[in-house]
Amino acid sequence: NLTEEQKMQALEYLMFLKEKRDGSIKGRGCANGSKQQVSKDCKMAPTVSTEALFLSCLIDAMEGRDVATVDIPGAFMQADMDETIFVKFDGTMLDALIQLNPTVYRTHVLIENNRKVLYAKLRKALYGTVRAALLFWRDLVDTLEQQDFTLNPYDSCVMNKMINGKQCTVLFHVDDLKISHVDASVVTEVIGILKQRYDR
Repeated sequence: NLTEEQKMQALEYLMFLKEKRDGSIKGRGCANGSKQQVSKDCKMAPTVSTEALFLSCLIDAMEGRDVATVDIPGAFMQADMDETIFVKFDGTMLDALIQLNPTVYRTHVLIENNRKVLYAKLRKALYGTVRAALLFWRDLVDTLEQQDFTLNPYDSCVMNKMINGKQCTVLFHVDDLKISHVDASVVTEVIGILKQRYDR
């Protein structure tokens, strides 16, 4: 039972479909966050600086490090939402949800202006919301800190850890990571840790 104000503030859910080179279809869902107000004290997610990226590449080359790049699948939806945000489903997307699980979704459908709509409260961060990237950044930093990585004091998207007497470095730009260490098995191990946490 949402108030009229909550319904007006609900973000429209958007779905973008793309045909991949192999002919399969990939869907990307997001919220239209344009209704969200960004306050002056709202923290945005940091991204790795160009200087830090270039310097890390120089270090990788000089030390002969093994380097891997990793994309975290569905990154934002891995992080818990920390504020109340509602998303509005309608049209084809709502029809697909109802077809997927009529028992769950049909009972929550409302009729507004002769159209079926469904409102859902976000439990996880969703691409397109103002805080999604920040919430994922916090989750990623926490995950790496649990593995004894330390944030670089000059760039909050660079983390380091000494492993087998050599430095392992992880840089991140939202959900794209660069991992390097002189020992390829260490890089593989770090990727395994990330897969264990995020490959769900």
